Amino acid sequence: MVGMGIKGLTKTIGDNAPGGVSEHDLGYYFGRKVAIDASMCMYQFLVAVRIGENTLADDEGQSTSHLAGMFFRTIRLCEAGVKPCYVFDGKPPELKGGELAKRLEKRAEAEVEIAKAKEAGDQEALEKFSRRTVKVTKEQNVEVQELLSLMGIPWVLAASEAEATAAAMAKAGTVWAVASEDTDTMTFGTPVFLRQLMAPASKKLPVLEFDIRKVLEELRMTQDQFIDLSILLGCDYCERIPGIGPVRAVSLIREHGSIEAILQNENIKGLPEGYAELAANARRLFTHPEVTDPATIDLKWRAPDEEGVVKFLTGRGFQESRIRSGLDRLRAAKAKGGQNRLESFFGPVTVVKKAGTSVLSTKGKGVEKKGGKGVGKGKAGYGGKR
Repeated sequence: MVGMGIKGLTKTIGDNAPGGVSEHDLGYYFGRKVAIDASMCMYQFLVAVRIGENTLADDEGQSTSHLAGMFFRTIRLCEAGVKPCYVFDGKPPELKGGELAKRLEKRAEAEVEIAKAKEAGDQEALEKFSRRTVKVTKEQNVEVQELLSLMGIPWVLAASEAEATAAAMAKAGTVWAVASEDTDTMTFGTPVFLRQLMAPASKKLPVLEFDIRKVLEELRMTQDQFIDLSILLGCDYCERIPGIGPVRAVSLIREHGSIEAILQNENIKGLPEGYAELAANARRLFTHPEVTDPATIDLKWRAPDEEGVVKFLTGRGFQESRIRSGLDRLRAAKAKGGQNRLESFFGPVTVVKKAGTSVLSTKGKGVEKKGGKGVGKGKAGYGGKR
């Protein structure tokens, strides 16, 4: 299983800082460099096909859904002009040891429940508990890394948590945003956080964009207070305090400013043993995580080794015709690499409305479009600055 980050954080932001969240289609991000949480993507691909006994596998019975998902979903991103970079987990932080042990226990319990669900013919329970048994293996990580290299897509091995290194890359300007379903990415301090970027096209889900500066403004919190809020809500490194839900957590942080001040000034019942120390350790992990230094990361998107991709995937049971069709799409997407986002030429874009027209203001330079049509066609390109 893969951690899902901060419990209830998305809803808490939606309820208290809606102006920090926006929805866009995939094409909105053309020319953007985005660091993507690789393990979370692979987990989603493995879960999507593991409904009962239904799975994609090679001739030896080994799952290949992670490879199919990464290959075709990455091509879709490139066709939209997104420049993806995948970040893989390194060693887990020591503080996560207890959480990992709990996950192993839950996985064992889920296997028992799966057997019961199969015997009872309970499809809903079967799907629910099957998700809990999915685990991304080291071998699957290595396979995906090899595939990405053959596709010409850059990837990074994080020193520890992938979300932490990805957030550091975004803060350093190496990438523009971080994409994951793991919400603690925001707690690690990425300026822009994207959810549902890797959702299948068939679901027609918008990309959810979180502008952390606006989120903090509307929450009326600093980044440090946001971190303490996240710890109160419940994270992988510190268990929740019973009885403190999202509404009370927001109120307490706004009133007292920190977990230490809350514990000093409020009569908190049911406080877990050693909570103050656990919370302090969790805060240190969020504020000073072990990361791969962004200054050492040199992202390059290269032409794919097409015959290498074909050999790699056909050797794992994929149809050559489907692979070559995908490579045709990838080649066409990369051929559009000469077009940048408009602001890379003129600066950040704002829209100034006039009667019957709209003017694109780019730091004093305007491009007027009659009839309020906006930017124009704006073909998505595979190149561009972050």
